[in-house]
Amino acid sequence: MAENVENQAPEQTGQQVTLRMDDQKMTTSYANAFRTNGSAEEVLLDFGINVMSPPPAQGQSPEINFQVTNRIVMNYFSAKRLAITLSQLIRRHEEQFGELELDVAKRQKAR
Repeated sequence: MAENVENQAPEQTGQQVTLRMDDQKMTTSYANAFRTNGSAEEVLLDFGINVMSPPPAQGQSPEINFQVTNRIVMNYFSAKRLAITLSQLIRRHEEQFGELELDVAKRQKAR
């Protein structure tokens, strides 16, 4: 990942620069869900966890509660670089381990 960041610096500044990473204030969060939104100038990414509510009464639909834990606000230029980087990362993963099937029904094994 650091190599992607290092490659971005010259693109953003137009010159060769030295990049130093400072992760002293970094936090780590887990998310199994996200929501996106945007304005004319910024992209909003909400990350969190989908939590299934207790089983509903008969005849009612199940309910999932999206607990938002983090919001990231980015400009569209950074969001585009993120999208490209994630696409490359996923492509390399699938080349090594196989396609990531998003349809849960297709991932389940027949019993």
